[in-house]
Amino acid sequence: MSGPGTGSRAQVWLARTARAVSGFAVLGLVVLVVVAGARFPGAGTDTVATTEIAVPPTASTLVCAGPLIQPDDTGRGDSAFDPTPVEPVSTVTVLTSVPDRDARSAATVAPLDRSAVTATLPGGGGATVVPDVAGPQVVRAEPGTAPARVAAASAGLVTAGDLRGLAAASCQQPTADAWLLGGATDLTSTAQLVLSNAGSTPAEVTLAIWGPSGPVDLSGERFLVAPGAQRVVVLGGIAAEQRRLAVHVSATGGRVGAHVQDSAIDGFTPAGTELVVPGAAPARRQVVPGLAVVDSTVGDLSAPSLRLLAPGDTGTTATVTLLGPTGVTELPGAESVTLVPGEVTDVPLGGLPAGAYTAVVDADQPVLASAVLTRPGSVGELDDVPSVERAWAASTAVGRSGVVAVPSGTRGTLVAGAVATGTDPTAGGPATATLRLLGADGRVLAERRLRLDAGSTGAWSVDQLATGSGDLAVTELGSGPSVPAGVVGVDLVTEEDAEVAIAWALVAEADRPDGVLVSVLDPVPVPHTTPDVAVREDPRLGTR
Repeated sequence: MSGPGTGSRAQVWLARTARAVSGFAVLGLVVLVVVAGARFPGAGTDTVATTEIAVPPTASTLVCAGPLIQPDDTGRGDSAFDPTPVEPVSTVTVLTSVPDRDARSAATVAPLDRSAVTATLPGGGGATVVPDVAGPQVVRAEPGTAPARVAAASAGLVTAGDLRGLAAASCQQPTADAWLLGGATDLTSTAQLVLSNAGSTPAEVTLAIWGPSGPVDLSGERFLVAPGAQRVVVLGGIAAEQRRLAVHVSATGGRVGAHVQDSAIDGFTPAGTELVVPGAAPARRQVVPGLAVVDSTVGDLSAPSLRLLAPGDTGTTATVTLLGPTGVTELPGAESVTLVPGEVTDVPLGGLPAGAYTAVVDADQPVLASAVLTRPGSVGELDDVPSVERAWAASTAVGRSGVVAVPSGTRGTLVAGAVATGTDPTAGGPATATLRLLGADGRVLAERRLRLDAGSTGAWSVDQLATGSGDLAVTELGSGPSVPAGVVGVDLVTEEDAEVAIAWALVAEADRPDGVLVSVLDPVPVPHTTPDVAVREDPRLGTR
């Protein structure tokens, strides 16, 4: 027997069931409409043609360092001890490489504030040397049918005094993130960070600095760099008494060029002046090319060395492989290096046989790497020890095409290493690349096929390269006759995604009566071509 209210409860239940069923029906209808709309966005969609839109290449901008910064004390009461007895000779060499004459690319050189035009390079390739540079310069290369293959090099040549040396570097593309590994701020050294803003907006720069004892406390200091202006930060003022330095530059609001002017003295004897330029960001593998070393002994304080840093919170053990002319060169004590997190470490390379090398650093944590080369000088009339010339070599990307300019008044040597991209940097077949030697008018004087066995490093003067013939391998290059002056640049075209890739740099040297002056220049990378974009009209948009 049914109790009171039974019928009303059944009616409520039936009503709720009907509402639920209708809700599911509405939901199913919505899903059906959405799916149908996704599959059939509109009548005739399949007949709308797809159009390939070419993305034009953008202009290339390079920032070139200005003249060397002079010491504050320009005299010490006696001209014999004047730290700057001669004025630096400052030049900028600019070139554009245009193998295809139809891919014309013009370039201009101007001061950092763009207040005037210092020099111009016509379309179709060319080169120029800007003498007596009074400040930082900006190179802007307009693209042709492809991105501009442009390079520039700034050089400061000082033949006497505290700044004696060749301080040359490739002009760099502005960046918001730069890692510089080199220099010192102890009593015998001076390090000055130079920030150049070639953009149209202010750039706010923050710094992180590491030394031999770990990170340096900078108390969150920030540096504003105005558009078209340069700012110099004396690193000894914010990170004093650091025998080894690493600097991370982070910029917001704009991009900057950054380098460290590093100079050292031994008493009154110059011990080298050089520009420390940005290297590769922290990674588990770092490759440092361009290690052209002369004979040295173990324990020699002026011998070349490798600088390493694990910038994170975790330490690691770095494995160092030195790729020489005949393969891996063993150097006892340098193969495995324990890195304490945040502490900058130098690995001496004294005793390494004279020759050209590529350093490969592998670790299970991201690390930074660079190297310093040396050239012994002679003993001056007032010196107790011989002068020393130094050059910093930065880590670079492997297998990237690029162009490098030979600084005015120097002789260039190409140093290239073949590095396998797998776990073993020496495993695999030979690496190959197309090499072009460029003349003063941008013309290709000679084109060669460079071939290197995996795990080896070769070195050739640009004169040898220009006068050689056929395939170039380490064992096939003779001395060759010297070519007339006119080789102003090297353009290397590598194979993309090769299993064995080439890492390279240009070693520039200037012969002086009291010794050889040297710098290592990285190639300026060529921008990648942006692929075409496929687009088509959506008939649901707009009106007809």
